[in-house]
Amino acid sequence: MPIQYSVEENPLTTPYSCRIRFVSRGSAGREDIAADIALSHPNFSRADILTILNAEDEAIMARLLDGEQVTKEGCCTWFPSFTGKLDSPDDPLPPLKDCLHVNVRVSVPFAEDFCQNAQAERVASAEKLPVISSAEDTVLGLRDVLRSDGMLRITGSNLAFDRSDPASRCLIEGTSSGSAVQSRIGTISNSEIILMPDVPAQTAPHNNEYRLSVTTHYTEHGSPRTGIYKHLLRTPLAVQIGSNAGILSSGGATPLVTVSDGTLYVDTVRLRVQAVYNTPDNELRFCLLDMTEGGQKGDEVRAADDGIYTLNGWSDSGVTSLELMVSDYAALLALVRTSYGNRLVDILDLSQGT
Repeated sequence: MPIQYSVEENPLTTPYSCRIRFVSRGSAGREDIAADIALSHPNFSRADILTILNAEDEAIMARLLDGEQVTKEGCCTWFPSFTGKLDSPDDPLPPLKDCLHVNVRVSVPFAEDFCQNAQAERVASAEKLPVISSAEDTVLGLRDVLRSDGMLRITGSNLAFDRSDPASRCLIEGTSSGSAVQSRIGTISNSEIILMPDVPAQTAPHNNEYRLSVTTHYTEHGSPRTGIYKHLLRTPLAVQIGSNAGILSSGGATPLVTVSDGTLYVDTVRLRVQAVYNTPDNELRFCLLDMTEGGQKGDEVRAADDGIYTLNGWSDSGVTSLELMVSDYAALLALVRTSYGNRLVDILDLSQGT
């Protein structure tokens, strides 16, 4: 099939010009690649091919960690690089997470072959829609967090709507149940909406997942247009130690993870718990976080199956340990990877209980 593109106005140029933008037909993952190879090479099962693909990633990672450059002839080259500035030659490196990167460079023969065999077609201009780029609780300074006592700042484009128009609205819907048209709106513009959220109740306490959308009329007699935020919002969870409260779950009837036990050295504490998908090991990593992005965190704990995992806090976290019971690891892994872009975080309001 031809490669699709669209032509858009480039607002950064004078005089007027347009830019060409690639339009994706979809996305393919490891499973899709394995299925494609299996069709061309029926002597190999998809499971075998997946094993080889995973092993290739591990081998490339090992070489990179040994300080080597890795080249797959006729395809691409992986190589480490550093960025950053030092005040003197003797200064230590900044933290590696801030200065060390992995780069991939496509080989010239691969790029030439791609261009020689490619075809392109222009797609029709998309209709004007509200586009939600981000949603942030401005009180906590955290993205994709929803609190009835917080302030939600929504940014994007084409967001403005008429409050008096019954067909136009900002809507928050639970993934299990409940919806609420937002009424406590402070400002509305094309690029920003600020409101105090009306958060609808859901069926179970662990159902803390919500969708956000904006619907508006652009012309008096035009049809309503709706833009849906691609990320899910999550509300904080009240967790009493010993109550087996559900966390890190979706809109299902039963939680995927529960807090089975733990010890606090203060009466109550608010912190975050994180589940991250680790690509090289094909497993999840759990840890506790403070309430600031890039702030303090506890040690990561590897998880590869159902079971109990104990997370530790840091010196002034208020938490000695928190015990998580994972009851459906496969569903949790799928949730983290497909719905949350490999990182799922919940805010927990912890209390010791009786």
